[in-house]
Amino acid sequence: MKQRSLYIKTFGCQMNKRDSEIIEQLLFPCGFLPAAEMEAADLVILNTCSIRAKAEQKVFSLLGQIKQWKLSRPEMRVAVTGCVAQQEGEKIFRRMPHVDLVVGTQQIYRIPELIRQLDAGETSGRLAVDLDKKFTIPPYQALSPAPHEFKKFITIMQGCDNYCSYCVVPATRGRETSRPLADILDEANLLVAQGVREITLLGQNVNSYGKTNPVAETPVDFAALLHKVAAIDGLERLRFTTSNPKDLSDELIRCFTEINILCPHFHLPVQSGSDRVLARMNRKYTVAGYLEKVEKLLDCRPDIALSTDIIVGFPGESEQDFEGTMKLLDTVRYHGSFSFKYSDRPGTRSASFDNKVDEKVKSERLNRFQKRQNEISLARNKEYVNTTLDIMVEGMADPQLFQGRSTTNHIVHFPPPAGGKLQEGDTIRVHIQHAGRHSLTGTAAEEEI
Repeated sequence: MKQRSLYIKTFGCQMNKRDSEIIEQLLFPCGFLPAAEMEAADLVILNTCSIRAKAEQKVFSLLGQIKQWKLSRPEMRVAVTGCVAQQEGEKIFRRMPHVDLVVGTQQIYRIPELIRQLDAGETSGRLAVDLDKKFTIPPYQALSPAPHEFKKFITIMQGCDNYCSYCVVPATRGRETSRPLADILDEANLLVAQGVREITLLGQNVNSYGKTNPVAETPVDFAALLHKVAAIDGLERLRFTTSNPKDLSDELIRCFTEINILCPHFHLPVQSGSDRVLARMNRKYTVAGYLEKVEKLLDCRPDIALSTDIIVGFPGESEQDFEGTMKLLDTVRYHGSFSFKYSDRPGTRSASFDNKVDEKVKSERLNRFQKRQNEISLARNKEYVNTTLDIMVEGMADPQLFQGRSTTNHIVHFPPPAGGKLQEGDTIRVHIQHAGRHSLTGTAAEEEI
């Protein structure tokens, strides 16, 4: 079999990162091996995100650069996958004629077939963007992890039924579909058997897993799924993302007490601290309801680290609405957050809303929010100074420092322990001596794990 080089550029969320892994797994039996540089690859795939306008702009900017490379190497294949591909479809061919393949979110499993059609000369471009209402995620494609690959993502569901007024996901990834329990457990067992020690379960809204299961089996909700995955012998850490607060159940909250390997870190997007804005967003919860669930989480697991998503400048957001967001930030004191200026997205209801917020106002509000979040993140991180944390090694930050991650998802740097050898995936106790806004620093503790 002829070997060719593959370079996948991933934009956006962890769902896209997992999809990129799947694409690489699918193309490996076809002779495609990873390339070190995009410019030299035989096949370049841009796995895209359209959740915000800036992410989409980056895709087309890079495609413009790739055009120059393809002019000198016409044999190079260029593919666009993911949400921008799903959203724009054949418009991409018209805007970027050098693109060979446009593949939507539910059609990535057809990429080997589509590449074969291109190789056979069946037209100069292939389009596959249909959304199947009965879509199911095919069984896991088994490939051995790379050396020392110790953590992996597992997709447990696809799509979303929430229809938040600003969000493109229902249009780009389709209706919500839960993956069969047996397939998830088969994949998790295989990964752990291959040496994976940490698994993150992925979905647009993992809290609603099991409500739309495509197979005839005993219904299992997300809390029950967590228990089943956690029971796999050899798995050391379990995480999940992302969650909609409206579907956060008491059973899921109790999992942070009942499952010892479930990491005490919860990303719980709130988007706004104003009930009026939340209603316009169609989020289906109130600030009071959100805070009640946060209180339950802290009662259940006082050491849990909370993070969130914030949209600043949603259409009609007043200064009073924004002050509600600032108040919420000071109330919860998130360990970290992802905050963005609102941007209209094609096909969303909010794109037609009036009372758009001026860009200068949005920028000023975002700066205020991020400045306060940075202050809180630093204060939160200082709470870990003079404590000892279990750190899973991720590699070398530089020649003198290891980098790892705590169960609370904090990045931790520490020098090599005296007389000890570490590799990725090992867990070591680290005594924290210094805190910055984005990471912690310490030294290896004497205790063994």
